[in-house]
Amino acid sequence: MKHHVAGKHLNRNSAHRKALRMNFAVSVIKHERVSTTLAKAKALRPFIEKMITLAKRGDESDKLHRIRTAVSYLQDKEAVKKLFDELAPRFANRAGGYTRILRLPDARIGDGSTRAILELVDNDVLERQIKAAEEAESVVDEDAEAEANA
Repeated sequence: MKHHVAGKHLNRNSAHRKALRMNFAVSVIKHERVSTTLAKAKALRPFIEKMITLAKRGDESDKLHRIRTAVSYLQDKEAVKKLFDELAPRFANRAGGYTRILRLPDARIGDGSTRAILELVDNDVLERQIKAAEEAESVVDEDAEAEANA
């Protein structure tokens, strides 16, 4: 019997789980919205929440220690910079619950696994994508209009 066995193994050995946790956390921090399986999202959510809590807690006297701890966990200085400079101030007044898991209606084609989106709350990813699409559409319209006038 598996009494008091914490965490999901995700059919990986411990080194692979550690690498998965690190890469997944870096992706969520950089992109703020990641599509994955429901099992991975549920298993990795606590680690991401702990990283954000690490970035926002404490004062300036131990900030260097917290940055070095985050770098040792994430192994990506750009992600740590964004974590401390952008995400920590954004979530300064929120007492936990920094991520959201959205189940997607369709299963993955290869193995039928339930898909999900893990995203940070208060993100503007969709707004940026819509704005970029509108800008690209306006450029195409301007090009078509210029060709018609020529």
